[in-house]
Amino acid sequence: MVELETPQIDAVFHALGDATRRRMLRDLAGGERTVSQLAEPFAMSLAAASKHIKALENAGLIRREVRGRTHLCRLEPGPLASAHQWLGFYERFWTNRLDVLEGLLHEEDARKAQDDSRKSPTSKEGDDQ
Repeated sequence: MVELETPQIDAVFHALGDATRRRMLRDLAGGERTVSQLAEPFAMSLAAASKHIKALENAGLIRREVRGRTHLCRLEPGPLASAHQWLGFYERFWTNRLDVLEGLLHEEDARKAQDDSRKSPTSKEGDDQ
């Protein structure tokens, strides 16, 4: 099992739990953005955008740099990679479980086909006319 520090992974999933913050991360994947640029697609104040950015910063998903009076944000991919690794464990778990289920269904289908081939129809409905 992938072991991650609980507070870090909790903060990452908390940050990813909000659609606005996910959109901000997607925008940052294209390069640095100012707080104003991140807030622009949403009907929100800069103060509200700043709260979302703070949640992303607390999770380590972004870094904010102050240049003069401009706050620039950039994506930090490390915590996303950790979350992906954590999710990967469960992806493998479910893939294995579904592979077993698929195998069982194929066995059942093969057994039914074999049973059907052993039965020979004596007469079909409507043939006795």
